[in-house]
Amino acid sequence: MATASDVKRNLLLSALPVAELERWLPDLEPVDLPLGHVVFESDSTLRHVYFPTTAIVSLLYVLENGASAEIAVVGREGLVGVSLFMGGNSTPNRAVVQSAGQGYRLGAHALNAEFSRAGPVLRLLLCYTQALIAQMSQTAVCNRHHSLDQQLCRWLLLSLDRLDGDDLEMTQELIASMLGVRRTGVTQAASQLQAAGLIRYARGRISVLDRPGLEKRTCECYQVVKKEYERLLPGPGPGR
Repeated sequence: MATASDVKRNLLLSALPVAELERWLPDLEPVDLPLGHVVFESDSTLRHVYFPTTAIVSLLYVLENGASAEIAVVGREGLVGVSLFMGGNSTPNRAVVQSAGQGYRLGAHALNAEFSRAGPVLRLLLCYTQALIAQMSQTAVCNRHHSLDQQLCRWLLLSLDRLDGDDLEMTQELIASMLGVRRTGVTQAASQLQAAGLIRYARGRISVLDRPGLEKRTCECYQVVKKEYERLLPGPGPGR
């Protein structure tokens, strides 16, 4: 059985009241989340929600021609599968692990039973959902109005907020898929950031050398998303 200290590596689980967390512990199942693993496919029936602890999961919208773009990123601050408790039980999005790690999953029955109690868990999950919607909305605006350089900075910062340390295992092909752009554009933007001394990129690993510089270079979208998570959710946000 999962222990309270282990599951509290996920900030949303850590924010649960003690009584609710203890009810969940027997049903929380540890899971490995390897790079590229599809947590759920678009339009599939959701049977679990996932609480990443050391992994990052991207929510992608995939077009009929196979092209895709990331609409949100979820890590230790939240959960994957909000459609399950919002009543839809499925979503047109695909969830794919973008940074390998671990997490926990909870079955649909256990989650919906807790949600139906209309207690503190309901409010916490609804506040998280509002923060996630804010991230999706801001991502859409950013992709339409800001430069690829700024988008890459935003994406790197949001990813770092959900990991320990300053390194990301990430290929340019994967970044291009997440941002919905050509690989050559990512190569150019990453080269500019490296030339400015903000990052170091080599062999699929990105190391952030100057985070304050990266924050100055990005657009306002990063701070908008970060502040919304901090405003809506108790405890330390993903970037603190």
